[in-house]
Amino acid sequence: MALLETRRLSKSFGGLRAIHDLDIDVEAGTIHGLIGPNGSGKSTFFNLVSGVYPPDPGSSITFAGTDVTKSPPHAIAKLGMARTFQLLRLFSEMTVLQNVMVGYHTHVPYSLLGTLVNSPRTRRIDARITEEMSELLEIIGLAEYADMPAAELSGGQRRLLALGRAMATRPKLLMLDEPAAGLSPVNVDNLLSIVMALKDRYGLTLLIVEHILKVVMDTCDRVTVLDHGEKIGEGSPTEVKDDPAVVEAYLGQEMDDEEVRQAMQA
Repeated sequence: MALLETRRLSKSFGGLRAIHDLDIDVEAGTIHGLIGPNGSGKSTFFNLVSGVYPPDPGSSITFAGTDVTKSPPHAIAKLGMARTFQLLRLFSEMTVLQNVMVGYHTHVPYSLLGTLVNSPRTRRIDARITEEMSELLEIIGLAEYADMPAAELSGGQRRLLALGRAMATRPKLLMLDEPAAGLSPVNVDNLLSIVMALKDRYGLTLLIVEHILKVVMDTCDRVTVLDHGEKIGEGSPTEVKDDPAVVEAYLGQEMDDEEVRQAMQA
């Protein structure tokens, strides 16, 4: 069953067509990769389904059984969609723990009045939330930095914190926009192991945009390939890797089959 479904999804910016009649189904419980050359429309797709951009008339977006085509980002997030961004948007002066607790704020069960009077119930809830968020930091490997300002983290740790804050929203679908960008091979492997641990623990569905094709090929159940805003290939990683249209979009026609396979796996 599709958790996220788009039909005839389109988006133009003036005379530039960024996405055109795109149909994608992201099945619940799977890891779905979205790849394509620079400018193929991957980030635009993320912005459309998460409500950042309004789609063109005639488009349809369904998430968790609800039509969200015209819904604002906060309403879509409340249904259980979370995402990270290529450019990290952390609260640098806040601690690591405070950053992930920001992600949890939509689930806080008490009112502003409860906060002001600091009732026993409010204190109990705060203690439970802190414990839950500390457990999340433990899973992503940042527990020992809980009280450190986010600005003092390394680049790789900041990416993990962005992941943790997205997870704090308790998503059904987690969308990762180039999560491995700028990471060393060792940190890429660490990130992937954490993502897989989170998927297994929380029953996540994942949608991943990534330029490091090995990440996609090694982790995804299904891959969709975009070029100039249109879907040019879709299937298992093996099927996509051997698709002539995908090979041409990425690498041109100068390389033989064996060179192509090695490049796609590198």
